[in-house]
Amino acid sequence: MTVSEGWVGDLSNGVIKLGERATLLHGLKNPECGLLSMMRCYDANDRAHILELFEQAATSSSHFCYSTTIALPNGHRQPVFCIGESDGLEETSAGSMLGVFVFPRFKLAAASPLRALS
Repeated sequence: MTVSEGWVGDLSNGVIKLGERATLLHGLKNPECGLLSMMRCYDANDRAHILELFEQAATSSSHFCYSTTIALPNGHRQPVFCIGESDGLEETSAGSMLGVFVFPRFKLAAASPLRALS
């Protein structure tokens, strides 16, 4: 079973608004946050690439997706997939982003690598 939840971002002020589940899994107290606050719990090896995706989407209307893991307080890792798009950047407004997080209903142990199924 998988849980999915939408999110929106306002490019005029840089605020991203997460849903209740995403707020909880990202370790945030408030559903409204900045990009760097949201990404703090992501795998450190993925952060630079994800930041680059958001920067590109903030400068030109586009679609993007990424996957990473969220480090949970109990040492487990929660996989997360994000599919998003930016819009309105060619108009007089600052534009916006919207997307969906997909949280598969399994957690990875802290030391277990991902393995391909054969």
